[in-house]
Amino acid sequence: MSEAPHVRHAERADLPAVAELAARHAEYEKAAPPPDDLPDRLATLLFDTATPRLRCLVAELPDGSLVGYATCSPELSTWEGREYLHMDCLFLLPGHRGLGLGVLLMDAVAAEARALGLDEVQWQTPVWNDGAIRFYDRMGARARQKVRYSLPVAPRASNTEAPQGLSCPACPSRN
Repeated sequence: MSEAPHVRHAERADLPAVAELAARHAEYEKAAPPPDDLPDRLATLLFDTATPRLRCLVAELPDGSLVGYATCSPELSTWEGREYLHMDCLFLLPGHRGLGLGVLLMDAVAAEARALGLDEVQWQTPVWNDGAIRFYDRMGARARQKVRYSLPVAPRASNTEAPQGLSCPACPSRN
């Protein structure tokens, strides 16, 4: 074991701890808790696909305990006609913030972007999260003001229903 905290890629055995960190993260952001089967869902995204898009990095203490994580995946910018790395989550447990682990996680996310041939990382944080905003500002990140939306989409009742106004070769005609 290392003498200092470090950041590494998550392993399958880490996923229950990552799910617990995600639950603490959701609680911190006043959001709904993750689903109970989050470790299984993450395993599918990280390990059980031929070309995983999701990357998960963990902050590990010398005793082996995980105290933080960051997740990221490539996304597209239509306006710029290129890919960038989207950091979905970065979280450290209280008591482990301000010790340099956040910088290690951000450095690891930037290294993931470089490894993928991408030259930018984008993310969002709640407007009330002053500590995170100060941290990201100190790192040289630029804030962009937007409002984030989420639209739940119910599954289709059957495979033959197409959205209004769209044609579907497998769908019966609406005439």
